Amino acid sequence: MIIPAKNNSVLPAMARKKGLESIVNWFEQHQRSFYALGWSYLKNQQHMEELFFRAILKVHKELPGFKSNLLFETWVSTIFIHICRELSLDKSLLASEESDYRQKLFHALDQLKEHEREVLVFTYIKGLSMDETAHLLQVSVEQVKELLYLGIHSLRKEMGYGENYKGCKEYQKIYMDYLERKLDRPRKIDCEMHIYHCQDCQEDLASFQEVILNFTETIEDFSVPADFMVNVKERITERENHRQQKNNKRKRMGLIAASVFALSICAGFFTGAFSKLYYTWTEEDQELRAFLQEDLGERLKLEAESNGVKIKIKSAIADDVQTLIFYEIEDTKENNQYMINIDNGVFIEDEREIMMANTYPRFFLPDIESDFNNKEKNIYHGKISLRPLKPDKGTIKLKINKVMKLIRESSDSYFNLEQEEGEWNFEIPVTKQPSTEYALDEEIEIEGVPVRLDKLILAPTATILQYGINNEQPEKRIDIINFNNLEVNHKIVKADLYGNSYVHAQPDINWSKFQAHFEPLFDKETKEVKVQFDSVYLSIEDHKSIELDASREYPQTFEYAGSTISIDKVEIGQPTTVIFSNHEIKNRAYESLHFNIVTNEGENNSMEGDYEGVLVDKNGKEYDMNKITPKIYAEMEHPRHFFTVQSMKIHGNKVIPQSLDITGYSTTKYLDDVVRISLD
Repeated sequence: MIIPAKNNSVLPAMARKKGLESIVNWFEQHQRSFYALGWSYLKNQQHMEELFFRAILKVHKELPGFKSNLLFETWVSTIFIHICRELSLDKSLLASEESDYRQKLFHALDQLKEHEREVLVFTYIKGLSMDETAHLLQVSVEQVKELLYLGIHSLRKEMGYGENYKGCKEYQKIYMDYLERKLDRPRKIDCEMHIYHCQDCQEDLASFQEVILNFTETIEDFSVPADFMVNVKERITERENHRQQKNNKRKRMGLIAASVFALSICAGFFTGAFSKLYYTWTEEDQELRAFLQEDLGERLKLEAESNGVKIKIKSAIADDVQTLIFYEIEDTKENNQYMINIDNGVFIEDEREIMMANTYPRFFLPDIESDFNNKEKNIYHGKISLRPLKPDKGTIKLKINKVMKLIRESSDSYFNLEQEEGEWNFEIPVTKQPSTEYALDEEIEIEGVPVRLDKLILAPTATILQYGINNEQPEKRIDIINFNNLEVNHKIVKADLYGNSYVHAQPDINWSKFQAHFEPLFDKETKEVKVQFDSVYLSIEDHKSIELDASREYPQTFEYAGSTISIDKVEIGQPTTVIFSNHEIKNRAYESLHFNIVTNEGENNSMEGDYEGVLVDKNGKEYDMNKITPKIYAEMEHPRHFFTVQSMKIHGNKVIPQSLDITGYSTTKYLDDVVRISLD
């Protein structure tokens, strides 16, 4: 189901202040659910653009009359639906441009009665609650439930599921409450007992659920064309320019002198406000757009082509944390997409002289999921992180001799070694932006281990929290802390999944210093920060030695940390092999073991390790490690990586293993701690 974003009660005030720009931005953020809603009436992109164009202007015009006791999104939906109805009266707008299952679904919706269709659209396309739907249709909640049942019943018939369903009318009336788990316990038990014994109701309810599932899955696959909002914005811009020209013509000549005086006063306003509006409608890359709107960089027109591959440097944003380079790569001959790999084929002339040492460039996964990078098959938009500059201004002489091809059919396409060689050289002018640092000096305990929150850095390209972990307790150590978010000036920024790094300078041997990266805030000052923790990765010291004897029959088991571990194989050879496993992961204390294989030759042997494992989420669902993509991992709730099989190959001439020495294990603990720090 398409679930709408939470209603933003601040938006109306912001919209009144910023005008049309904020309305356009709001519609862009909510475009997917509104596009699907509009498509249920119109089914034609040209007329969908007309719908959004009219809706944006109507919302902007009617905003002064908006009542704050209403939910803003519900109010906008009312306007949007009214325009949908107006446009749908023109039968010429009803020709569908699609020829797949989605066309069949929307055709079936067209055959329903108006209120039946709309209650399905509001509930399963727009994601409104029954109360909100009742408010929009001016009916009771009970009528909404009835219309939902009738609508799904009619949709089932129109989509060819047949009419041979004879569920009991008494129980059909409560299907919606049962499926949405709104029945009280006695009524729920009664319903389930009846369905268990009634074949007709089983078949009826099953087909009912299937229609809902097919409906919602079709809507979930619904996508907005990549250039849709670009076209709408161009129409808005054209209209505003035309309106502005007309207003200018009406101005009297006597105002010109006053304008000259006002221009000098308002120059600062126009510099900020115009740039925000300009980049809102001219820069498609939303991440780069945010930097340009804040005047943290400028557009660059740097371009180089080699072997049919053209690279454009779009902008460079620099601060004390890193230097971000935004780029575009176009394959001018074929439909390939390429990315820049900072670790392969990228060189900076005089890097040691112009860039800070003891810092490490950030790693960014290629953004192959975005509409932006799915718009054209031969163009890819990306960014790379370089070290920060030493001087405040400088020129980066960037040399690239390899780009990496993205293979979309592969789950690990961005690690693919297929590459294109060439020669692309750039001289990139960069101005370093200042950062603000706050000393926190806050010490807390997590899982019994002292943790120190040292510093908050508000930089243009990232928000950074520096922290320290006490390492004086060998029996229990925190190896890394993962954060959920930071809240600064009532703005919440999410932690970067790959943003934890070790700080090079370690002044105190009893503390290990790290820094965690969060999304940029563009704020320079604050009086308070709230830190939301996510998890810690712990190392627990727990010694046990298990004798190994290749002459014994294996597998053999032993107990450790509340689990039964199997030694599956001990085989002397070239190399000698030791394999142990534990496939039982439910309630297991450890995720991986710290161990060593002691041999008759002491520690002089070369060992090669391998393992098998499984990822498990909060609900116990297991994921195959070979099929996990970064996107799936990022969406998992409380993932834990359990080793199930660990094998060691000991190289040498028939080395004899004598014991498996376990020194401890690693495990993940999830947290919900929040620390509030005042910076006054």
